[in-house]
Order: sequence, then structure tokens, then C-alpha cells
Amino acid sequence: MSSFYQLALAEAVILGLLCGIVGSFVVLRKRSFFTVALTHSTFPGGILAVLLGINVIVGAGVFAVLLVLAMSVISRVRRQGSQVASGVILTGGFAFGMMLQSLNPSLPIQVDTFLVGSILTVSRADLGTAAVVLVAAIVALVLGGKELLFSSFDPWGYRAAGFSERWMDLISLGLIAATVAVAMPAVGSILAIALIVGPAAAARILVRSVFWMVPLACVFAVGSGLVGLEISRRWDVAAGGAISLTAAAVFVLAVGADWSRRHLIRRAPAAV
Repeated sequence: MSSFYQLALAEAVILGLLCGIVGSFVVLRKRSFFTVALTHSTFPGGILAVLLGINVIVGAGVFAVLLVLAMSVISRVRRQGSQVASGVILTGGFAFGMMLQSLNPSLPIQVDTFLVGSILTVSRADLGTAAVVLVAAIVALVLGGKELLFSSFDPWGYRAAGFSERWMDLISLGLIAATVAVAMPAVGSILAIALIVGPAAAARILVRSVFWMVPLACVFAVGSGLVGLEISRRWDVAAGGAISLTAAAVFVLAVGADWSRRHLIRRAPAAV
């Protein structure tokens, strides 16, 4: 097995675990559209990083933080909300990236890699950065998991208990931004949303307990990464697309399994 494929396998596992953890908070806190906006609008961060000669992940990460701040400001505008802010940032950020691309046609890197990723060409630095963010997510889950899950699952009850959501929001938004940034080299800024949300949403459908949702989401996300990578190797298709399609298929199968379970439960009394 070649060294680049071993790096890709390791990246699939690390990124899958990270997306399983962070994706659970995205789904529980109903931040899916926010994450979609963030994944699309961090695209210009990668281009700016190349133009400035810095690491792509650093550029995407810094740009993601700036976008989070911009969204928080816009969402506080009178008679507006988070959905409006996400929509504005989504279109504005992506358009800015396309403008940068058109102004710099001789970029020393294919811009498509920012959009769909290339897990087969990730470096050890990319792997190390993803591992650092994974450790941070695990630490946040261990130290503040109860508070994060409580504020995500029942925000009204969390506020009624006298707690402030501000720190939980900052932690969750920071983890989402970091995950989007480190996912860019592997699955791209656009396709990352499938791996972040798909497995977590599938786990949310299949299990009632939030306690079991996170590990199941991790299993689904890691499985999506490994299966998608193998599909890419066997049939010579784009790895990012294969991984994202696998994650989407997991969600569709979870919906089908849940529908079948409900259908059988409804028919059980009549069968007796």
C-alpha cells in the first residue's frame, strides 16, 4: 500500500471522527444551514492563502472565524435573523472567491481542489492539523459535553436552569469553523457539509438517546470516509465526491430504515 493512500486512510478516520462529533452539535443546535454557508464561503480563504503564500487550512480557518463574526453581527440587525445572515454570507463569500479566481487566473494550484478536495493528496501537515482539531473537539466533549448537549438538545431548559448559552455558542461555532477549515484539503469547501451533517443526521434518526448519537455519528462518518475512499480507488472516481455521496447514502438508508420501523410498528396490532 502506497504511503499517500495510507495518509488518505488516516485522514478519512480522523476527519470522520471529527465530523461525527461536531456534526452532532450542528444537527442538535440546528446549525445545518449556517454550516452550509460556512463551507461555501470559506472558499476565498483558500485562494487568499495561496496568494499570500501561507497554509491553505490557516487561510480557510482565519476566514471562517471572520465569517462567523460577520454572521453574528448581521443576525443582530433589527428584523433580520441567523438565516438571513447565513444566506448573505453564503452568496457573498462564494462570489468573493470566484472574483479572486478570475482576477488571478495563474494561481499555482487548481481552484477545483478548494471546492471538492483531494484526500489522496493530503500532506502530513494536513493530517496533523486535523488531528489537533479532533483532540480539541474530544476535550470539549469530555469537559463540557453535558453542557453542550444540554444547551443543544433543550436550549429553553438550559436557560431556565440559569445558564448562559454564550460560551456554548462560542465553543460550538469555533469547532464548526475549525472543522470546515481542516476538511477543505480532503473533501473541499462545498462537499464538506455532507460529511459533517449527513452521518450525524442519520444517527439522530436511528437513536433516541443523545448519548448514543455521537458515537454512532462517528461510526457513520468514518465508514463513509473509508468506503468512499475505496470506491474512489476501485473505480477511479473523485474521492471527495465518493465520500460525500456515501455520507448522503447513509442518511437516505437511515430514513428508509426509520420509515420501515414505523411502518412495521403501525401494522403490528392489525397482524395480531
